[in-house]
Amino acid sequence: MFSLLRLAALINLLALLGVCAFLFRNGFSSLSWELISQPPRDAMTAGGVLPCMIGTALLALGALLISFPLGVASAVYLHEYAGDSAFAGYVRLGVNNLAGVPSVVFGLFGLSFFVLTCGFGISLLSGVLTLVILTLPVIISTAEEALRQVPADFRQASLALGATRSQTILRVVLPAAMPGMCTGAILGLARAAGETAAIMFTGAVFFTTKGVNSIFSPVMALPNHIYVLATSGTEIDKTMPLQYGTALLLFLLILLLNLTAVCIRDRRQSG
Repeated sequence: MFSLLRLAALINLLALLGVCAFLFRNGFSSLSWELISQPPRDAMTAGGVLPCMIGTALLALGALLISFPLGVASAVYLHEYAGDSAFAGYVRLGVNNLAGVPSVVFGLFGLSFFVLTCGFGISLLSGVLTLVILTLPVIISTAEEALRQVPADFRQASLALGATRSQTILRVVLPAAMPGMCTGAILGLARAAGETAAIMFTGAVFFTTKGVNSIFSPVMALPNHIYVLATSGTEIDKTMPLQYGTALLLFLLILLLNLTAVCIRDRRQSG
């Protein structure tokens, strides 16, 4: 059985290494300062992806600023107050189900609710709110797991010294659980940065020259840019280097976010 498990892990590792090698082989030559610092031009066949990087950062960071406090607050309620009640069980079941829903479903929900019903249109706000719903289950799950790792002795010692329950949670439990919560937040940020289906209906457009003037402006994003270049471009052969370069750039950004999460977790745990 252990041999089968090692074989499965090896197959997954080889598949990952194959994808990485393919991206580096085809996209490394396209990485340049122009790609990072210039907007697209000449019908997307030249230039760079600067507006896409700005749009991706705004979407991901905006989603994190909303989903992280909500996720932590929800996890604190579920673990510290609701406990093993029936209501908490239903909420956890709903959170786990939402975590497994395909991102395109979130995109269609964002289109019908935020874009059409709320009247936000295709905008940064609609994209951010859709990504909030997408990343919230991940943040809730990781935050609650981080709270479970805090020893019960911490809570009992704080209460024995006369602190209230809310003071114990705020000053003892949350600081101890923060490394795990930060890890979950950065993983949620990485997922939001790499999503295509959730934003292509709500916040991302093929091309815009106006920039981001307000939260109701549409944005360009790296995942959607790759999709558009690969499927809707009029000169796909000319845009092929940009496709691979943009894909490699997005891969490196997400890898950097994941490595940052690991470093933060290890540093906070060792400290």
